[in-house]
Amino acid sequence: MDLGTDSFVRIQEEPLSVEAAVDFLGRGDPGGVDLFLGITRRMTGHKETVHLEYDAYLEMAVTELNHIVANAAKSWPLERVYVAHRIGTVPVGQISVIVGASAKHRNEAFAASRYLIDTLKSEVPIWKKETYADGSTEWKPELAVHEPTRRSVGK
Repeated sequence: MDLGTDSFVRIQEEPLSVEAAVDFLGRGDPGGVDLFLGITRRMTGHKETVHLEYDAYLEMAVTELNHIVANAAKSWPLERVYVAHRIGTVPVGQISVIVGASAKHRNEAFAASRYLIDTLKSEVPIWKKETYADGSTEWKPELAVHEPTRRSVGK
């Protein structure tokens, strides 16, 4: 279904590129680009994190990401949408996920990006394991998040 929104969706083992996301989202004539980066942090509570490991049910995850992108495009008048997530080992300081949206106006780009990351975290079959400096590991369940208010386009 053509919603008038160009999109980029990918799950990959290689490091993610902020430059590629900015280049993609900035094409055309957007008035606003919003970009969210999820970065592996050193401290999780009182535990020092060495790295994260992501695993995914790839076929289902990509299908679900495309569904989320389509929902965003139906909900806001977007120019472009960018969603990329790493799998495998992601060391401290590296990017795990990039989501972004471009639109004629900033409010739509902000709202769509928030929807994209929140919905990705709560609905897409991508799992995260934290490895700590003490050698312990823990699979982290994603927490349910409050879905931001979306407006309907064309109603």
